[in-house]
Amino acid sequence: MKKYTLTIIYSLLLTGFTVYMLLDTFVIPRAVAVAEPQTTVESDTETTDSSESSEPGTVSSGTEPPDSEPVTAASETSDSEPVTETSETAESEPASEETQITISTYREYDTTIYVADIVLGSSDTIKTALAKGMYGKNIKDETSEIAEGVDAILAINGDFYGSRETGYCIRNGVLYRATANRDAEDLVIYSDGSFEIINESEITAEELLEKGAWQVLSFGPALVENGTVSVSESDEVGKAMASNPRTAICYMGENHYLFIVSDGRTDESEGLSLYQLACFAASLGAETVYNLDGGGSSTMYYDGEVINTPVSGRRSSGERSVSDIVYISY
Repeated sequence: MKKYTLTIIYSLLLTGFTVYMLLDTFVIPRAVAVAEPQTTVESDTETTDSSESSEPGTVSSGTEPPDSEPVTAASETSDSEPVTETSETAESEPASEETQITISTYREYDTTIYVADIVLGSSDTIKTALAKGMYGKNIKDETSEIAEGVDAILAINGDFYGSRETGYCIRNGVLYRATANRDAEDLVIYSDGSFEIINESEITAEELLEKGAWQVLSFGPALVENGTVSVSESDEVGKAMASNPRTAICYMGENHYLFIVSDGRTDESEGLSLYQLACFAASLGAETVYNLDGGGSSTMYYDGEVINTPVSGRRSSGERSVSDIVYISY
C-alpha cells in the first residue's frame, strides 16, 4: 500500500511539473523589460550612431545556392503586374520629404500577394513595436492591436522573437537579447536605413549596436542578396510546409522599401514556398529580401484595417497573436 501511495504521489508531482513547464513555455507571460520610447532618426547628413543615442535595454546572457540559374531583379521585372493598387501620401512639407505608401495586390503562383511600396521621408524610419510595449516571454498581441497602439499607418508581423530562447533582438536601437543562435542569418537595419544580412556566428549583438544597428530581426533566411535569389527550391523554415502564408521585408534602394505578405492555406490562395517568394520579390527589383515569421502570423495592417486574410490554423481564420511588429507611422 505504501509503495502504491508513493507511486501515485510521484505521478502527480511529475504531471504537475510537466503541466507547469508547458504553461511556462507557451502560456504564462513574463516581462523582462519595458520597451524604450520611440526616438526620431535624423537625416543622413546628421545621423548619429544609434548605440549612442539610445540607452541599451535589458540584455540576456548568453545557404545554400539555388539549384538553377540565379534569378536577378532585372531578369523577371516584367512578369509581375499588380491586380489592384491604392496609394497614400503623408501630409507634410516640403513634398520631397513626404512618406509615400502604395498598396498593390498581385496574383502569382495561385496565391494572393499584398505589396506595400514605401518611400520614406527624410525624417522617417522603419520602426518596430513589442506586444503590450514589453519585452519578455509569452507576451503577445494581434498585429492590428499592436499597430493601433503605436499609431501605425502600415504594419506587418515581425520575427516573433518570443518563440525562441536565442537570436539577437535589437529594437529601435535598444538591445534586448544578445544570445547568439548558431549560424542564424539576421537582418540588420541601420540608423541610416540601409540593410545588411549577417551571420550571428560572425559578429556579436554588441558589435552590431556599435556599428549603428537600429533593428535586428532574427527569423530568416535571407531570400535575396544583391538582387540575386539566395535560396533554392528545396529550402524551407524548419519543418514548415512548402506552400505557406509568408511575410517579407525588402530593400529597394535609399529610403525605398517593400513589405510583402501573401495569403495561403485556403482554397482561394495556396501560399508560397521560400523560393517562390524570393523570385517574386526579385522580379519587383528588390536588392535585399528577408523572410519574417509566416504561416498564421502573416498579417498586413494598413490605414486602420487588416487587408490580407490571416489564417491562424489549418481550418480557422483570424489573426494570430505575435510578439512584435514592423511598422511605418506618419
